[in-house]
Amino acid sequence: MAERHSILITGCSSGIGHACAHGLQRRGWQVVAAARQGADVTRLEREGLTAVRLDLDEPDSIAAALAATLEHTGGRLDALFNNGAYGQPGAVEDLSRAALRAQFETNLFGWHDLTCRVIPLMRAQGHGRIVQNSSVLGLVTLPYRGAYVASKFALEGLTDTLRVELAGSGIQVSLIEPGPITSRFRDNAHAMYRRHINAAASVHRETYQRMEQRLAQPGPVQPFTLPPAAVLRRLIHALESPRPRPRYPVTLPTHVLAALRRLLSTRALDRVLQRASRGGAG
Repeated sequence: MAERHSILITGCSSGIGHACAHGLQRRGWQVVAAARQGADVTRLEREGLTAVRLDLDEPDSIAAALAATLEHTGGRLDALFNNGAYGQPGAVEDLSRAALRAQFETNLFGWHDLTCRVIPLMRAQGHGRIVQNSSVLGLVTLPYRGAYVASKFALEGLTDTLRVELAGSGIQVSLIEPGPITSRFRDNAHAMYRRHINAAASVHRETYQRMEQRLAQPGPVQPFTLPPAAVLRRLIHALESPRPRPRYPVTLPTHVLAALRRLLSTRALDRVLQRASRGGAG
């Protein structure tokens, strides 16, 4: 790259965000890595990254993180990679209003808030890239993942609309849609399950028992799991290509399920997804 471009990446404490922050910095990008916990910010700084604290649930934290980012970048921001998110397991009928609201606060409303703050900066520059890390579960649904599915379906629709609205502005918008990626995602999901789901009082308690066993297993439990570098490769194209794609599917399950969604009837796809889920989340 002829000049050093700047990017803010959320959710950099581990997994995809962590790998992408380091990978882009190695490519010459000026990376500002955001994390929710102060201890993670300190660790990222020790690793040689410029880091800021950003809690997607708190508008004041979002505003402060963006202000700190712009101090580091001299008031310029060439790209935003919205990545920080978590999954809330549980049957739809067991999700409280508070649990569903919390899922959307982090996975959608916080991203929307940050994105809307960034767009005027990019408009003034005449260019920018906004990349949203969605999921295969923004394309199809699996049982016991309803809160996360709903947040990603909403993200897909909001992002598609934003892309159309920003046509001609110089701001390019892309979605990355990973399937299973090695990360701490399952550990975080397990914690949110324990916080919000009363398994003992649920008609789904037997399914929850099997789900908990999978959530507690170390290492990947899903076939075709790829390392975070698979997302980094798509992110590089979305950021550096003269013609970034609207969507970047990642992992074989995303490619297969996206094709099946086009080819199968709704009921036939339901049967495939029920078998693929093995009866529960995890």
